[in-house]
Amino acid sequence: MKRITATQVFQLEPDRALLDVRTPAEYAQGHVPGALNLPLFTDEERAVVGTLYKQVSPEKAFLKGLDLAGAKMSWYVKTAMKLAPSKKVAIHCWRGGQRSGSLATLLSFAGFDVQVLQGGYKAYRRHVLEQFSLCKCKFVVLGGKTGSGKTEVLKRLAGRGEQVIDLERMANHKGSAFGALGEAPQPRVEQFENNLFSVLENLDHEQRIWVENESRTIGWVSIPAGFFEQFKAAPLIHLEVPFEVRVKYLVECYAIFPKEELVDSLLKITKRMGGNNVKDALTAFDAGEVDVATGIALHYYDKTYSHSTGKGKFEKIIQLQTDEMDFDATAIKLIQIADELNI
Repeated sequence: MKRITATQVFQLEPDRALLDVRTPAEYAQGHVPGALNLPLFTDEERAVVGTLYKQVSPEKAFLKGLDLAGAKMSWYVKTAMKLAPSKKVAIHCWRGGQRSGSLATLLSFAGFDVQVLQGGYKAYRRHVLEQFSLCKCKFVVLGGKTGSGKTEVLKRLAGRGEQVIDLERMANHKGSAFGALGEAPQPRVEQFENNLFSVLENLDHEQRIWVENESRTIGWVSIPAGFFEQFKAAPLIHLEVPFEVRVKYLVECYAIFPKEELVDSLLKITKRMGGNNVKDALTAFDAGEVDVATGIALHYYDKTYSHSTGKGKFEKIIQLQTDEMDFDATAIKLIQIADELNI
């Protein structure tokens, strides 16, 4: 049985399954991307053992754990065989203690090639959070007011071989009060951080990485501090798209959603946008003047974006004027600008 470090988790052979033996609730809170859940205890069983440990004694908790796990030994092995047909696994629990050790021993007896993560998921998380501050990346930030089509431009950049981190896609949120419309549920903050690091780990940090200009929070998830500080100090290329063009684009993007959902999203920002502005937007919306309602909301978001961007300490700010939503042409121009500036 071999012990591996947190950094070696990212170097596992393709046919070696990473098994997370914590409870389903712990796994849902946050796990290593690609890890499979093989829980030693259910959530309820873990609560019983934990209560015995705190209120009675460690010995009683240990014996109860044996009773619960002993009855499922055959299930553990059979399930592991399904999850890892190669019979090659790496195992971890929270701190690399009894849970991972117990299943590692059992699977070794069953003929598995077993590795155990030293320090468990806790060591992995410590490594992830440290690396957000320690790793140095050549970020290029793509900015632009709401409705500038930044997400579509990022897709075109990726399609042309550029390295891209799409934070909004990873967060399942477009960043505004309307950002959850049409999106899957957002991940937990911890899982968002794990997923982000997994993407970052597979990029070449010596080459430029495009990222969209964001506030610290996207919906309910937060961008890790070390990562956020780095890209807020990188070069910013700002897309300057006419107001009317952005209004038209936003109408095309959001008019597909039910009226009730749009109204609910608008009401969320009543205090920040101002009651009279929201009232005017709702009146226009009820009259079928969706473009007018969109324009009222967009004036608010333009002010918010300018304020947020002003807080950044960007290395340099480059303006790129574009009068139409030609995402491919914009991507080509961005690459030219980045090449010319050697960023």
